Amino acid sequence: MAKDYLTDAFIRLRQKLKVVSGRMLPATEDAEDILQESFVRLWQRQYPLQSEKEADALLAKTVRNASLNERRRKRPIPLETDMADDPPDQVDKEKAYEQMHRKMEALLTKTQQYILEEKEYGGRTLEDIARELNMAPTAVRMQLSRARKTLREALKDDR
Repeated sequence: MAKDYLTDAFIRLRQKLKVVSGRMLPATEDAEDILQESFVRLWQRQYPLQSEKEADALLAKTVRNASLNERRRKRPIPLETDMADDPPDQVDKEKAYEQMHRKMEALLTKTQQYILEEKEYGGRTLEDIARELNMAPTAVRMQLSRARKTLREALKDDR
């Protein structure tokens, strides 16, 4: 039954997932590869899915994370000499991003993480995210607001 939900979700969402992955990766072939690898990985693990909505969310999250990992993997690694040439603010931005990402994983729900990353880093609209998650746009907006508030409070506590 779980494999049926997963297969149905993959067939139904394939084009949307390819677009999401394609926005994060430079080559459309990479996006297609990520889609297939994600589906096979989920298929082999045999998650106990109870509904189509659960399968949709798991597949979307897996494809998104795999795309982000691929983008990070393909990012050129600077040599030690190159690091000295980087403007200090660029290095600081990368450190700040990594710190913020750790805070997001520790403090936010998976849904809040997804919404925040898609809105802030993916440049997507709340309506697009709401459609993808099968949520009302107001619910997505509320989750985004809560996530931002939680992070603001955590940053305030760090100072």
